[in-house]
Amino acid sequence: MFVHSVYFWLQNPENEADRDALNAGLQTLKTIDAVSTVYVGRPAETRRPVIDHSYDFALTLVFTDKAAHDVYQEHPTHLQFVADCSHLWSRVQIYDSVE
Repeated sequence: MFVHSVYFWLQNPENEADRDALNAGLQTLKTIDAVSTVYVGRPAETRRPVIDHSYDFALTLVFTDKAAHDVYQEHPTHLQFVADCSHLWSRVQIYDSVE
């Protein structure tokens, strides 16, 4: 299993249209066949010193293996998402893990 966790910080987090646009873009990634599981979320209302809730959106993708992840990276829908939405974020942080 290959897990791809991506965190996004919006350029204008107070702008609801930007939030909606990024969320809509993230939702398109659910259509990519190489992805086994997709989760799109916002920070939970948990407050402990070890929790970073400074991001605006989280994307978690689960793949069967790294090869499926590599297919996703070059998939036209993923590339279109980046082209359409990259102007919305100021920062992206990615954590990949394997089992």
